[in-house]
Amino acid sequence: MALKMRKNRSPKPPEPCMLTECMQVIAGAWAPNVIWSLRAGPRRFNELKADIPPVSSKVLSARLSELEERGVLLRHVRPTSPPSVEYELTELGQELIPALEAIVQVGYKLKRLQGYEPEVEAAE
Repeated sequence: MALKMRKNRSPKPPEPCMLTECMQVIAGAWAPNVIWSLRAGPRRFNELKADIPPVSSKVLSARLSELEERGVLLRHVRPTSPPSVEYELTELGQELIPALEAIVQVGYKLKRLQGYEPEVEAAE
């Protein structure tokens, strides 16, 4: 006997789907890490590279360009010798921080369910 198809009681997402729009911003490889690293203030390219050790320079450069195009971060060329470039979050980028923090909290819960207990770092 076939099971009866249940009606989905969740409201349909608005058109165009804003969930998809937002996820496209943070779905790129290392994009959430870049946003996370910029949450405390402006960072230069090499500082971001050090913050996210596994990322290659090529991918980091591509992600920074994409996030700038999407209005998530600003790129500032500083008139130093030699010139330096700093990246910082826009207001829109700052609005992504609570969402990323919530995702991190769910990540901890998922790990606990899988039997993994993250080591707690000692307060300095």
